[in-house]
Amino acid sequence: MKKALRIYLDASLILRVSIALVLGVIVGLLGGQAAADWLAPFGDLLLRLLKFLIVPIVLFTLMVGINQANLGSMGRMGRKLFAYYVATSALAIVVGLAVATLFEPGSGLRLDENAQIEVPEDPGVAQVLLGIVPDNIVSAFAEMNLLGIIFTAFVFGIALLKLRTSETHGELGEHLYKTINGLNEVTLKVMAGVLHYVPIGVFAIVAETVGKQGMNTILSLGDMVAVLYIALAVQFVLYCVLMRLFGVQLKSFFREARTPMATAFATQSSSGTLPLTLDAARRLGLPRALYGFSLPLGATINMDGAAIRIAISAVFAANVVGVPLDLMSMIEIVLIGTLTSIGTAGVPGAGIVMIATVFSQVGLPIETVALLTSIDALVGMGATGLNVTGDLVGSSIIARTERKHESAPESSVCESAV
Repeated sequence: MKKALRIYLDASLILRVSIALVLGVIVGLLGGQAAADWLAPFGDLLLRLLKFLIVPIVLFTLMVGINQANLGSMGRMGRKLFAYYVATSALAIVVGLAVATLFEPGSGLRLDENAQIEVPEDPGVAQVLLGIVPDNIVSAFAEMNLLGIIFTAFVFGIALLKLRTSETHGELGEHLYKTINGLNEVTLKVMAGVLHYVPIGVFAIVAETVGKQGMNTILSLGDMVAVLYIALAVQFVLYCVLMRLFGVQLKSFFREARTPMATAFATQSSSGTLPLTLDAARRLGLPRALYGFSLPLGATINMDGAAIRIAISAVFAANVVGVPLDLMSMIEIVLIGTLTSIGTAGVPGAGIVMIATVFSQVGLPIETVALLTSIDALVGMGATGLNVTGDLVGSSIIARTERKHESAPESSVCESAV
């Protein structure tokens, strides 16, 4: 038993996660609903452990990162980050429309007129923006409001930076910074222990998902699933091209990024995978001031996989009702989909809200969303995996563009984090 445990602990994390993914698919197909029910608690435990780490790792990482940079560099990185999010979201929708138009998913299917789907209310961009500022810090943390947590960490991080440079309270600020930095290191130690359970949880979640979906569901809307994954693959290739253009080493990137990518694929949760994504950025040697801000924000509002899902769902719905999209409708989908993918940040059922919002704007029947609910998990797995990949790609690219602006202290911190 001890020997088996030692072999398990000594194996690389990505090898263990990869094996867990394969075994999960096999057990799910063979065991069906019974296996899904039995293994569900083990998957839930992984999600609980990862969510358990989100608040401390986001709070301390961002506060420490801000205190290793300056306000000028934070503003510059923020502008680049926003431009990246908008550009890649628009690109993802264009890719989704192009691939779906080529393969025409949904052709030959009929709309079930009795099908109903409950769509959560879209709060609108104004309410989402107001939601960034929590009216109660405790509730923001308790409700896992990532945008509220980011705002809190950002404000207190800047205040700490000002305190450290103050003539009267400089020493107090340094002591407080060392405490927060120490808490950040403690959180990383806890995460190192959680990482050992990740393969077990991934196995359970994949087995549960496949066991519940079954082959009949997969085959019934297989063309939709296949087209979506082709579009995700195209976007993935474009990420690689972008990274090469900016000088990011692909081998090094994927060596560290593959674990959060695989975990996001299995768990279907960008925010739940956030501790692993932050750890990957740290191992890549990215500046804390960048990834402490970009990755939590990206996990909330940068959803390239979801954007592709919007585009393909729109083409699917148009084919089901027998009214192919014209050029103006596609342009409208690109514009509305880009804004919607950012504007519904943090909304429960955000995927359905995005699709329903776009459908209502271009005149597509929302009832077609009901056809897609049966494959929601299979679609969500690939979309979430791409979401997390896009966040890390953006952080890596911006880190490369920031090299000429780095000061000596920031560079040394980056090197020590590798």
